[in-house]
Amino acid sequence: MKPINQMVAADISKIKMIVFDVDGVLVSRGTKIKQVGNTTTLETKVIAHKQITQIKELYGRGYLVNISSGRGLYMLQEMFREILPFVSLTYENGSATWYKGQIYQHINSFKYLKDIFPKLKQIKNKNIKGFEPKEFIITIHCKKQIKKIENIIIEDKNLYTVWNGEAYDIGIKNHQTKALGLREVMKIFKLKKENTMVIGDNYNDAELLAESGIPISADKTRVKGKFYVPLEGEFLPADSLMQKILALKS
Repeated sequence: MKPINQMVAADISKIKMIVFDVDGVLVSRGTKIKQVGNTTTLETKVIAHKQITQIKELYGRGYLVNISSGRGLYMLQEMFREILPFVSLTYENGSATWYKGQIYQHINSFKYLKDIFPKLKQIKNKNIKGFEPKEFIITIHCKKQIKKIENIIIEDKNLYTVWNGEAYDIGIKNHQTKALGLREVMKIFKLKKENTMVIGDNYNDAELLAESGIPISADKTRVKGKFYVPLEGEFLPADSLMQKILALKS
């Protein structure tokens, strides 16, 4: 991997779409969630004004901008309300994509998750913070890893679970991934792998980065890429990447 400051114009000459992970890339890591009985409280982070301007500039220079996240659609729409005309949103680990008001569903997970959800809800553990509302995957926020959750999922050969440091994402094994979402988005926009650049920072981004023409690691201790953005510094990884691209295309 090379540091992003070694990227040159020739490296991005074929790029038509830039895909951004959210937490740890466009906004700081971490989700504040509290669940008491049937009441769930979630903090909604909002993208900074500087990144809004940068994304609009990328769009103005002809780039497609896709935001790929494990979060649900309603939350992403609130986070990125000011730039919805300029982006597509691929949500819940590649399960579906929103673009200009139209939803493209990439997978149907209902029959795989309908029976496992009640089993997970029955777990009583003080380290479980709450279930994040989702349509296609299950996300359980926890203070630390919980073996009982992992054991329940291991028993089902159709499912996977990924621990990202603050939550478990549970979905269909070998299918319901951010990589699936990218492949489907490329079909929507009629793009090839070489036309895509992806930046991500967490374990569930590994397959997503592998599907792209230019993978950018926002945390080289977790995922690998052709280039990496150093973690130290005053800028979020997406900020640093957009600064670089706009400078090369000025």
